[in-house]
Amino acid sequence: MFHVDLLLLDLVIVLISARLLGAVARRLGQPPVVGEIVAGILLGPTLLGPLLGDRLFGDGMMPPLRALADVGLVLFMFVVGMELDQKLVRGRGRTAVTVALGSTLVPFVLGCALALGIAGDHVDGARTLPFVLFMGAAMAATAFPVLARIITDRGMQRSTVGGLSLASAAVIDVLAWTALAVVAGLASAGGGVNEGADQWRVALALPYGLLMFLVVRPLLARLVPARQRAGRLTPGLLSLVLIGLLASSWATEWMHVHFIFGAFVFGAVMPREGAERLNHEILERLEQLAVLLLLPMFFVVAGLDVNLRTLDLSSLGTLAAILVVAIGGKLLGSYAAARTRLPGRQALAIATLLNTRGLTELVILSVGLQKGVLDEELYSLMVVMALLTTAMTEPLLRKVYPGRRVARDIEQAGREALGTRAATRVLVVVPGSPAEQVPLAELAALLARSAAPAEVILAHLRPYPGGRLELGGGLSSELAELAETLHELEILADVVRAHGPEVRVVSRFSASVGAELAELAVETAPGLVVLPRGTPGHAAIRDGVACPVVTVASPGPSGLPPGGPVAVPHGQAGEDAVRVALTLALACGRPLVVEGGGRATALVRRLTRLGVEVTGGPVPEDALTVAGDGAGQATGPAAHLLVRAERDADPVDWPALVSTLRQTPAGAPVEVVEASVRS
Repeated sequence: MFHVDLLLLDLVIVLISARLLGAVARRLGQPPVVGEIVAGILLGPTLLGPLLGDRLFGDGMMPPLRALADVGLVLFMFVVGMELDQKLVRGRGRTAVTVALGSTLVPFVLGCALALGIAGDHVDGARTLPFVLFMGAAMAATAFPVLARIITDRGMQRSTVGGLSLASAAVIDVLAWTALAVVAGLASAGGGVNEGADQWRVALALPYGLLMFLVVRPLLARLVPARQRAGRLTPGLLSLVLIGLLASSWATEWMHVHFIFGAFVFGAVMPREGAERLNHEILERLEQLAVLLLLPMFFVVAGLDVNLRTLDLSSLGTLAAILVVAIGGKLLGSYAAARTRLPGRQALAIATLLNTRGLTELVILSVGLQKGVLDEELYSLMVVMALLTTAMTEPLLRKVYPGRRVARDIEQAGREALGTRAATRVLVVVPGSPAEQVPLAELAALLARSAAPAEVILAHLRPYPGGRLELGGGLSSELAELAETLHELEILADVVRAHGPEVRVVSRFSASVGAELAELAVETAPGLVVLPRGTPGHAAIRDGVACPVVTVASPGPSGLPPGGPVAVPHGQAGEDAVRVALTLALACGRPLVVEGGGRATALVRRLTRLGVEVTGGPVPEDALTVAGDGAGQATGPAAHLLVRAERDADPVDWPALVSTLRQTPAGAPVEVVEASVRS
């Protein structure tokens, strides 16, 4: 028997639980949806059981709770349709579609294969086809709203990874809802006795779609001038939108497709051009009701249907298989597709983001449960999968794509938006007298070739003069000294400009040269740092930046015989050291020697195929040696340049690097590099 007082009490309990656990999830760095799903599971039979759960959320209470949850779902799907920004795909269309197809097809196929293996335990023979297709669609889903929230919270929406992930997720959304509409139609066609006589209605789905886009969309465009005449969103205009939304939802439900598709399509056909104010006011009115009251109701109700008490060891085996297929298929498909267009670390970050399922997965699972495609056991297992894949996204993303990578991407996007073409800043710390550092400037200019176009920053800080300044004594000597230093730095700048890069000069007195140089290195966000060994603040600079750091070390008492090769002990260096050595070898017309076996031998073969004069073997005595400068690396006294590798570096694209170096004019005198490592 239905009791209004019990319904109101249930609403109070649901909203308090959803808000509390949603806040806890947010404090733990998780989307609130994770806490709201957990709230539903805890309130359901899994924890409360028959003693209290059946009294609060018994069979008599579930229908009205589900009705409220369905209304919230209608409003939310309408909002998702309205916020589906078609501009996301513009300029990224081919890449977004490629990633979306890989992220959809691989888990879909694996999900169908898994479904064939477990179908006998969960469905009867008549529903095998919709069950198999449904499992494939459920495995392929990506939660666009949750993904958008994660990207926005981390400030990634203007980066390549964030923008491409959003664009790909938008395409996946369309594919997922289309596949689910087909599955829902098939499930209804194979449904019970009462549904068999009117399955012809499913055939009306295509005319309905044409009607919405060709007839309803132009009619809705008339809302824009109506809102402009009124100066605001009137109750009459909002009523028209709600009537259309509910009518569209009813139509798709009547056609046995599912009401969420009617809500989503109605949001998608809302006007876009010139309708920014109208849509903003509609969303402002509806989002508060949907997000604060009705949508948490949906999450909790979804959790109430989960009963983990009934699971046994065989269920745990099925859960393990579901997790392997869902996570492995999504990561593998997304990464493989993104890797064809992007570096490995960016591709892995996109794959991690697209593995988020969250709300979209719950909607799909609720459709499967209502249509009878899923039984309660499999529904519970799939909800656990949705919960785990959503919860793992943030921690995994922080490992794969840490904050400093995001900051670098955002800065790059800002430079591109301003039309700045400088791809790399090369910070050169100039010690002592600038007049003696011409070879150092030449070296930095040569290294800047590997990331052309580049901007070189010449930084020269010197301590304040000692002794007490007398009043009236003037600062003429100090000003003259500073003017002379600036003149010498401009000479260095001209040396660098002769090689092509733009140059900026930073010169000032400092109370603490080492500390201020370290601060300057962080503030300028360079892509490469070049400095001599013994520079004040060397350790702080080296540890404070994420980019490669090239330290000019002492060559030893024997000096450098002219004309020797550039050598790199590969076993003691990473790809950044090899990159520096290759840059100098090609710029100076000298052969390259890579010492070591295994990976070093493979690299020699690869560079040889690219036309580089390179050999393997021990480091010659007359070689200019470039070695790694990492912890625990025994570089030895013969190393002339020490390279601290970039943190979180992407693998070097050797063909692109060789091509860039060959396109940059060469011919720098060999003695310049030899002199720089002697300085």
